[in-house]
Amino acid sequence: MSLLSTTIAAVITAVAPPKDAPAIDHALYAMRIVESNNNPDAVGDRGKAIGMYQIWEPYWLDALRFTSSIGGEYKDCFNPEYAEKVVRSNLGGYCTKRRLGREPTVFDFLRMHNGGPNAHKATGKKRKNLDVYCAKCVKVYPFLETLFDPYKEVLK
Repeated sequence: MSLLSTTIAAVITAVAPPKDAPAIDHALYAMRIVESNNNPDAVGDRGKAIGMYQIWEPYWLDALRFTSSIGGEYKDCFNPEYAEKVVRSNLGGYCTKRRLGREPTVFDFLRMHNGGPNAHKATGKKRKNLDVYCAKCVKVYPFLETLFDPYKEVLK
């Protein structure tokens, strides 16, 4: 992407969703900031994660399995609109009421994006790492503090 298109993408995606937006919209906003500071050209994890959501190839493949109409190639995850479709597909496939036994929350979406499809079952060090990731998301997007976090309830 050119510097101009990167700047435009960062500005467009830097706007927080309305307070009454679906949980996934709030999660996407926080993820973009924590993962890449809204940088669609970001490359991390020693080259294994790309784009503003820091998508790994297996994550992308799962998204295609859930929504084959996404099409494209892995490198398309540098495109913000494409990357958002990938994340929505992946989370829409894994972060479901059927799998969780309740409606997914913002914190379920955050945890599964960062920790994989079974993040809601995490214990020990992995659970602690996911708690740290969620805390980073709350720090960059304080509105999340006002939302229900089922994982905090378990810790009380």
